[in-house]
Amino acid sequence: MTQEQKAKITKLRADGYGYIKIAQLLGISENTVKSFCRRNNLTGKVADETPKIQSPADEGKHLCLNCGVCVEQNPGRKEKRFCSDECRIKWWNSNLDRVKRKAVYEYICPHCGKPFTVYGNSRRKYCSHECYVADRFGGGPDE
Repeated sequence: MTQEQKAKITKLRADGYGYIKIAQLLGISENTVKSFCRRNNLTGKVADETPKIQSPADEGKHLCLNCGVCVEQNPGRKEKRFCSDECRIKWWNSNLDRVKRKAVYEYICPHCGKPFTVYGNSRRKYCSHECYVADRFGGGPDE
């Protein structure tokens, strides 16, 4: 543990943060924080309220791209950009121009002869479920 981390632990503990929160903020083990606090007499009751965050960048937090809520980051993990799956889906559906679609396939429907494009499914044959049913089980414009 560096001297800088020790100083931050001391300051955060004095501000009322708990062991888990300090460990998350600094990206170190909870047990390491707990041991340091016990050795340096920094134990005791945690303040009732955790201090308010001034800005998201102060403590490794980022804003959700969709709704603007602070998204808590996990140390050592990929950066989270959305607060929930709902926000992620809404954002991607409203920003389709930003999606880099690499797996786009172009086919001609064997039933209606219409050209169509498919994203992500290289084995698709028909342009729609109706064409699939008509070609497979009869009916439709040919019969």
